Amino acid sequence: MDDFTEQGLRDAIAAAESPAWSVRAAAGRHLAAAPQMESVAGVLHRLLLDAQDTGVTSDTAVALLARRDLAGLRAVLAARAVASDQGTADQLAAELDGDPRWATGQDGAEMVAQLQTLAADRDPDVRNEARLRLARLR
Repeated sequence: MDDFTEQGLRDAIAAAESPAWSVRAAAGRHLAAAPQMESVAGVLHRLLLDAQDTGVTSDTAVALLARRDLAGLRAVLAARAVASDQGTADQLAAELDGDPRWATGQDGAEMVAQLQTLAADRDPDVRNEARLRLARLR
């Protein structure tokens, strides 16, 4: 699903409400790849914190991190900071820790630079989560 038309985004937003975890996960992957992610940030946040299945959380987080941009990382950090369910919080932490960028030096430096930027974010939850991640690296 790579239809980023208005109708395609509406369809993905509707799919995010599906009772089937696999449909919600597919919606998360699709919405995470949207060029104008900000317009669907609320839906992505809900999918990252999916209370019914950590598969939805995982697929959405992986897709957001695959963007390799501040917006994707910020969305995952924001969800991790407020996750009240331990399974969801652990899944988000695992996706952050398992990001493939950590496997190579230069890509790891990209991730550290993004975390440093987000450590000064306007949102205190994002800021604190980024600082916690950076502290773990030291």
